[in-house]
Amino acid sequence: MLNKQNIKRWYIKPALLVMFSIFSSNMLNSAPIVNEDQRLEKFKLVFLENYWKISPVEAIYVGYHRNDSLLVVPDLEFVDKQLRILEMLDDSLGKYNVSKLSANSRTDFMMMRDRIESFRWYLTEYREFEWNPAYYNVGGEFAEILNSRFTNLDERLRIISKRFNNVDRYYEAAISIIKNPVIEHTDLAILQNEGSLDVFGKQMEDSLNASTLSLNEKDAFRNGMSKTRESIIGYVSHLKSLRAKLNSDNSRSFRLGKELYTQKFKMDIRSRYEAEEIYHKALERKEELLTNMAVIARKLWPKYLPDAPMPDEDRAMIKAIVEQVSLKHVHRDSFITAIEKQIPELAAFVNNQNLLFLDPTKPLVVRKTPSYMEGSGAGASISSPGPYDLHGNTYYNVSPLTNYSEDQAESYLREYNHYMLQILNIHEAIPGHYAQLVYANQSPSLIKSILGNGAMIEGWAVYSERMMLEEGYGNNEPELWLMYYKWHLRSVCNTILDYSVHALDWPEKVAVKFLTDEAFQQPAEASGKWRRVKLTQVQLCSYFTGYSEIYDFREELKVKQGKDFDLKKFHEKFLSYGSAPVPYIRELMLEDLKLPK
Repeated sequence: MLNKQNIKRWYIKPALLVMFSIFSSNMLNSAPIVNEDQRLEKFKLVFLENYWKISPVEAIYVGYHRNDSLLVVPDLEFVDKQLRILEMLDDSLGKYNVSKLSANSRTDFMMMRDRIESFRWYLTEYREFEWNPAYYNVGGEFAEILNSRFTNLDERLRIISKRFNNVDRYYEAAISIIKNPVIEHTDLAILQNEGSLDVFGKQMEDSLNASTLSLNEKDAFRNGMSKTRESIIGYVSHLKSLRAKLNSDNSRSFRLGKELYTQKFKMDIRSRYEAEEIYHKALERKEELLTNMAVIARKLWPKYLPDAPMPDEDRAMIKAIVEQVSLKHVHRDSFITAIEKQIPELAAFVNNQNLLFLDPTKPLVVRKTPSYMEGSGAGASISSPGPYDLHGNTYYNVSPLTNYSEDQAESYLREYNHYMLQILNIHEAIPGHYAQLVYANQSPSLIKSILGNGAMIEGWAVYSERMMLEEGYGNNEPELWLMYYKWHLRSVCNTILDYSVHALDWPEKVAVKFLTDEAFQQPAEASGKWRRVKLTQVQLCSYFTGYSEIYDFREELKVKQGKDFDLKKFHEKFLSYGSAPVPYIRELMLEDLKLPK
């Protein structure tokens, strides 16, 4: 799971607004312009400069640190200014003749257009800033500035010290804007903001002591840090008082409903499928996977349960074998260590099989998930540096099992057993998220890298799982294929679950039973997924939707290229277009390869 954000959400994040300036069409034409592509190239710089003014938290995460010193107050006046900027950008974009743009520029045009449309929809229709208290949390961005390497430690601390100035107004605005909050998001806000207090403690104090700031600067910094903690504690206290009054009768439901869900699917996924279409496609794929799993489970029965009668019903047979295979797992204290050990093994396989070039200069650091990111229901995620921070670390965030009871830990470890853990690492690291995002940051188009499409990003990670096994990873061990099918079933069932909960009103009991009985998930995993589906919407569909479009395109290209098809070239060409929506990449590749569409 890409922590887009971690999942760093680009929409409606509190942003720094400065005086808006935009080139008019005449200004863009003031220099001798040869063609429409060159005109658009100039405008893309204008677009991004102004985009960071309305989405500065995203700017921090992608390594654009020009405006870090000022924390924006997320009041309604700022929302109005965001809308005015979007309107002006939209008006300027409309001055281009799309028919005269090359395929590459046309894709950037569409991605800018899509982002303007989505951003406006989030501000005017979705309005999460009114009902999601977890939307407000300064911990992550402060930690990102502190830990980045865009300048020396002293300068980063000075930037943070200035940023402290608006924290009290930030949380005052949050309290004034929130109305009719969702219970589940209120609970998450309390958990994550309490976790943010860790940022403004020992880590910052250690950094301050390691700096060469003057005594006056250090005193001012400590004062700002103390006031920030007070503001966060005050916000948490307010939320706890608010939470005590909330119940299912007087609060907004976490469910979106079919109409709003369908709209959000369109805005987020940008697929050739509509929400209901991908839901039905997932139902069909689920049955295919169950058939494949039954074949393997039947072969493995004599090995694992030689003295037990084989059930007549396939799902009972599959579940019994899955439970046996799941018993092989690491110790709870070795979970993170096991992940660290597998990363170089995956890299070696990719290199040896010549599947994709992996840049050895781009570090991948496995770490404990920071406290301010906990609670979303995802046990592992990737935090990638943006295209402005090409030398930054990519972090593989792993939630340790420290707070799990013995039963909870055993359930979790059976889910992420010896075989499943390998699939997880393919997905999150190599050649999944980590590799794809390194390529995205190297794309010659900042638009394609920055305005990344979640379905393409998650779809690539899911595609890479199947591709690795198809290419021989694991030596075709039946247990690994069985667990792959179970893992892939998770992506498929994510879509079914998400649509069914938000659009069809599935209750918790039905959802959890579906995950344990239909997807063979452990109770701990099913419980975590239920929590996640309450806190996110549509994102769970991105895995299967993106995978389907990528895999189908690869198979289409195999037919069109015949003996000229080369898997490594396909991967590197596909990833070279950044994180654009898959339908856009397909159009670009076919045009570049001079193949019929």
